[in-house]
Amino acid sequence: MTAFIDIHREKFGVEAICHILGATECGFITSRGCRVTKTRPTSARDLRDATLLTEFTKIHQEKYGVYGVRKMWHAKRRAGWDVGQDQVARLMRLARLHGVPRGRKPDTTCPSGEPGHHPDLVERKFAAESPHQLWVADITYVHLPTGFCYTAFITDVCTRRIVGWAVASSLHTESLPLLALEQALISTGAHRARDGLIHHSDRGVQYFSLAYSDALTTAGVKASVGTARGSYDNALADAVDGLYKTELIYSRRVWGSVSDVEIATMAWAHWWSTRRIHEVLGYRTPAEVEATYTHPAATAPATV
Repeated sequence: MTAFIDIHREKFGVEAICHILGATECGFITSRGCRVTKTRPTSARDLRDATLLTEFTKIHQEKYGVYGVRKMWHAKRRAGWDVGQDQVARLMRLARLHGVPRGRKPDTTCPSGEPGHHPDLVERKFAAESPHQLWVADITYVHLPTGFCYTAFITDVCTRRIVGWAVASSLHTESLPLLALEQALISTGAHRARDGLIHHSDRGVQYFSLAYSDALTTAGVKASVGTARGSYDNALADAVDGLYKTELIYSRRVWGSVSDVEIATMAWAHWWSTRRIHEVLGYRTPAEVEATYTHPAATAPATV
């Protein structure tokens, strides 16, 4: 209220404003009360709020501006701040910070006309007891002024780490999903035959191609393909695509080129795997969950 009075005091005067607001000794506010309020020292709560608001804005920006109240609360506690969830909600309202709602992802899969020669080894059960037991793969698109570019992701189900990705101007197998697969195999050491690793995808023609099937066979990876029952057959990969679009792609009105998308995707995929906390991982990062298997004495394994 004192801020309102300060804004209009030159035009109406403090006493007149207080009178209109019902100023008496027992009323809303008096001119004397206004002066006392302005000379009163800043409270400890206001000082703490000011510090927290600065930190909130910094963390929110570091997290691509996508965290809502719950994840901001966990992020602050991980950073060592003793704050409550209601306090986080109040301060985020003051700072006009909010999470990003996820929209629906259009169906971009071009189904293969070939008869299904890969079984569905997952059957919508997206769970794994350890890393490199189950990978899910999918392709999404990004609008450009000249048309489209395409992004392929491969995600480890247990840790939620993006183990492979690629951005290209075409949907050709060799220039997009096969590059993501090669990156995944090399980055995880799975270029050596790994018993039991399953690669699950939708029925897109790229994943049915001879080149892609041969690459999986050579690496000792079992191919799994969802049936034609619907998008839930590859729901986890679809979720990664949706978050990629929400957290990165939709944050810019226009992406100028394939190179712009590729550079930004590289940074986002690294952030996703090393710094982004995931609710399904108990508000830990994929890197932290993966470390529980390479250094089992550190923390308990993730429940996925």
